Amino acid sequence: MSQNQTTLEKPVTYRGIGLHHGNVTTITFKPAPPNSGITFVRTDVESRPTIHVSCENVRQVEEQSRRTTLGENYYEVHTVEHVLAALYGLDIDNAIIEIDSDEPPEPEDGSVATYVDVIDRAGRLEQPDAPRKYLNITESVSISAYGADLVAVPAEGLRISFTIDYGHPVLGAQYISTLITPEIFRKEIAPARTFCFYSDVKALQEKNLIRGGTLDNAIVIGDEGILNRESLRFPDEFVRHKVLDLIGDLSLLGERLNAHVISAKSGHASNVQFVRKIKETYARRTRDRSRPLGVGNWEIADVMRILPHRYPFLLVDKVLEMEPEKRIVGLKNVTINEPFFQGHFPGSPIMPGVLIIEAMGQVGGLMLFNSVERPDEWLVFFTGVDKVRFRKPVLPGDQLLFELEMIKRRGTVCVMKGVARVDGKVVAEADLMAMLVPR
Repeated sequence: MSQNQTTLEKPVTYRGIGLHHGNVTTITFKPAPPNSGITFVRTDVESRPTIHVSCENVRQVEEQSRRTTLGENYYEVHTVEHVLAALYGLDIDNAIIEIDSDEPPEPEDGSVATYVDVIDRAGRLEQPDAPRKYLNITESVSISAYGADLVAVPAEGLRISFTIDYGHPVLGAQYISTLITPEIFRKEIAPARTFCFYSDVKALQEKNLIRGGTLDNAIVIGDEGILNRESLRFPDEFVRHKVLDLIGDLSLLGERLNAHVISAKSGHASNVQFVRKIKETYARRTRDRSRPLGVGNWEIADVMRILPHRYPFLLVDKVLEMEPEKRIVGLKNVTINEPFFQGHFPGSPIMPGVLIIEAMGQVGGLMLFNSVERPDEWLVFFTGVDKVRFRKPVLPGDQLLFELEMIKRRGTVCVMKGVARVDGKVVAEADLMAMLVPR
């Protein structure tokens, strides 16, 4: 999986019939700039209104409607989960989706395999100057809603475990647990078709829905068996499609999710409520960590409460700025009383370069510690140092200013780019690889 954001190499178009509204619709996937996410554009409206993909733009949904609807201002796009699942499953972060109706076309076989083929034709383009955004689950988040249970726990990458049991003699209980990667999604999830019970068809029709539904684009389950001519593609095809729907709804986070998501019988309404819970929980924690840092906050006493280092190896005096999981600025006052000056060119004292990098690493470690709820339960280990350059000597009386930027983050592992300056001039720089390890 790329550590940078991705988009499409070229536009690509597909035409079909919407599942619920039955409209003939043309959809075009287009490249989009970094950090723009996924955006729908309604080309059937003269003003070409845009609808951004986010959980904030989900319109009120009912579990029985079996779809996810997005809306912004006066315009909506319905049944977006399959399109979004295909983009997320194939590792696409930024795309413009032009659509000349209010609902994407449903692929003819009711799966997402057709969308996979369409997006594969467009190709995937990495955006090298745009690090991918991750939401890392560090403590569990859970809900119980609409008769479903969902929980997210810490994990590397995205794993989904899903259980369904509707008490139906034909369907029975089904369970799957799988990592979600483009390769697995393409082969194991995308071909699974949408399904419904024959007993629910009338209720959906009374809501004026599934006007584009047929036995060709959905599996229909009757009391005695499956009504379709085509046999199942997987023995557990139904739960695989539920995983597909969940992936589409999880994409509403707007960030790649590093978590193990465990679901029992969830549908679109419960999925969306779960996504909102995750986003609210981690937005609140970020706000709590983003309090202004100045006098009385990250002074040396605060640093010592977080960093495990002590004299003579504590090399950070103060934190001046902090953007959680993005950027940190720390300070080190270099005095003649530093113990290393006694033996490192004592007639012409110079701060050892390795200790400049160590101090840089400690500042970066503070940013990592700040990303977890209980920093006292973790240690930061540095696993690699790359592109080290020393530009100028650091002397007694200098004030070292370290600025570190998070370049990549996946779970407990990250890469940071660090720069050390004295009087505004660069004295050292390096790329640091680090990981959080439980004590």
